[in-house]
Amino acid sequence: MSVLNQDRAPIMEALQQLKTMRIVPFDVPGHKRGKGNKELTYFLGEKCMELDVNSMKSLDNLCHPVSVIKEAEELAADAFGAAHAFFMVGGTTSAVQAMVLTACKRGDKIILPRNVHRSAINAMILCGAVPVYVNPETNHELGISLGMKVSEVEKAIRENPDAKAILVNNPTYYGICSNMKEIVELAHANGMMVLVDEAHGTHFYFHKSLPISAMEAGADMASVSMHKSGGSLTQSSFLLMGPNVNEGYVRQIVNLTQTTSGSYLLLSSLDISRRNMALNGERIFDNIIHLVQYARDEINEIGDYYAYSTELKNGDSIYDFDVTKLSVHTRNIGLAGIEVYDILRDDYDIQTEFGDIGNLLAYISVGDRPRDIERLVSALSEIRRRYKQDTSGMLEAEYINPTVATAPQEAFYGAKESLPIGETKGRVCAEFVMCYPPGIPILAPGELITGEILDYIRYAKEKGCSMTGPEDMNIERLNVLK
Repeated sequence: MSVLNQDRAPIMEALQQLKTMRIVPFDVPGHKRGKGNKELTYFLGEKCMELDVNSMKSLDNLCHPVSVIKEAEELAADAFGAAHAFFMVGGTTSAVQAMVLTACKRGDKIILPRNVHRSAINAMILCGAVPVYVNPETNHELGISLGMKVSEVEKAIRENPDAKAILVNNPTYYGICSNMKEIVELAHANGMMVLVDEAHGTHFYFHKSLPISAMEAGADMASVSMHKSGGSLTQSSFLLMGPNVNEGYVRQIVNLTQTTSGSYLLLSSLDISRRNMALNGERIFDNIIHLVQYARDEINEIGDYYAYSTELKNGDSIYDFDVTKLSVHTRNIGLAGIEVYDILRDDYDIQTEFGDIGNLLAYISVGDRPRDIERLVSALSEIRRRYKQDTSGMLEAEYINPTVATAPQEAFYGAKESLPIGETKGRVCAEFVMCYPPGIPILAPGELITGEILDYIRYAKEKGCSMTGPEDMNIERLNVLK
């Protein structure tokens, strides 16, 4: 329950006050409120350019907030039920990295599922932490990886009692949730921190019928993509902390990598969106839940598609399900999710979030309308009628359990050579290969390259997945350890 006045938006108010003053800017940015770059001002608008300002006394400083940003952070912490909240302008990537860098130093172990976003593995490259992977189960019918089983977490703790932290994806891109409360209790009983990549769970804090949030479950830190389901500008996120985390130390960690020139466009969007969620979140997500359920019912009526939901829950690896996620299995029409994604965009002017080799994700949020849903359902129905084909020869899973041969940092910085990708079987990878989105590595530094993984990469490329990560942008060569 909020104890502060959530009607306030201190950063926005300070910017509004600044606009009433006749200040002549002899500071950066050099466009000087848009006057120095007319083309950019015309493109983005005068109001936007006027607010693209530098830190100053009246606007506070993101690196060391003492006034309006500090007040805005306190309001955010209150709204999310956290002890502390930091405004992050480097996206949830920087928030995830801050969590790992806070908990671990070189040689420290961290327990985590392998289907993490690349930002978590990047953090291990930076600090030298050693991953202990809990490989998630896979639902073979859907070809998706699931949450962390409590028994697997328990086993990892028992085998690695010196681990410093456990990192949990909650929810996954597809909406799968782990048993957060029990994982937190297990970790804390063994002196380990719990870090939660909650990039896709902003809304958990603002509706009582959604899965438990990280802070409510007692996690130590959570990274929250406010720009995904919370309505703020792209690249703006929150880093939330529980009462047992040293706020000052985390601030030092964040300041190692975060810009000293925080964008007030991003900061004010976080401030305003937090206020909107705190005041109107229950009503907003009520509407979204009903909208997504309507879409799910309509899509499942088409035939062959499967828009899945809470019926998947099994009390463990699918402990709960985020009903705001419109995840659609497409393989039964003979098309990979990425193929349906491409057809929707190219033939129907519909941009969905992502497609993998078996599923499509349509992100439904505060800005969607019933008529948009009707258009999506209609297009999916027509795609089935026009393109349905035999399913033979299609790959099933979007995730392959890797074999970790060496720590990510050692592999990334180790002596390496570049080989044609077809000649890399049996070697240790020294870089990333992934489809983006979702940004979960197929291969990460330090992992063994197998024939199955190479087949998957070829298949994903053929189906049109956007492949990223390696030094060779065409993914015809890979760096491997010598």
